[in-house]
Amino acid sequence: MRSAKEINEIMSVFQKADANPPTELNYTNAFTLLVAIVLSAQSTDKGVNKATEALFKVADTPQKMFSLGIEKLKEYIKTIGLYNNKAKSIIALSESLIKNHNGEVPDNREDLVKLAGVGRKTANVLMNVWYNQPTIAVDTHVLRIAKRLELSDGGNDPVKVEQDLDKTLLKEYKYHVNHWLVLFGRYICKAQKPDCAKCPVSKFCKSPDKKL
Repeated sequence: MRSAKEINEIMSVFQKADANPPTELNYTNAFTLLVAIVLSAQSTDKGVNKATEALFKVADTPQKMFSLGIEKLKEYIKTIGLYNNKAKSIIALSESLIKNHNGEVPDNREDLVKLAGVGRKTANVLMNVWYNQPTIAVDTHVLRIAKRLELSDGGNDPVKVEQDLDKTLLKEYKYHVNHWLVLFGRYICKAQKPDCAKCPVSKFCKSPDKKL
């Protein structure tokens, strides 16, 4: 793991390139964002957006989603991986939001992770994007980039990587680090064929995957 000074220097490069990176998921409110994040597990954002374009026109609240039911929901999301289990989770979390939270999406991790299909990463993304909290979500892209750029000693442990970044990063970078690293990993520092020629932080990289 490199020094905190170097890690924050890397983040400053990303910040200069894109000070306010967006999520690529489409949503209209906290609930549709939560549903989109749940659907995005092991699926592409483009695939999720294609499915939710029609879904969110008929079910953009927990009440409407619960009324839709599992079988009808499956018809909207059947192009998405693991859609059977995701449909069950979305109906269950909708019911829980209605019964326990007056139909509102909680703004804290403790309540969010009690919802069906919502783990720590999903909760952190929701809290960051919707509630503008400096939470750090760690997915496969972030894990890979953290290894390649030596941002953490956490290896394949998402919680350890999150903790390392949380301890090291300046607060201003915590609001955007997830999106910087996800977009970087999705379009430049790809798993199989990293596009090192376009890498803005190439000078920091000592990875054996680096292609000069």
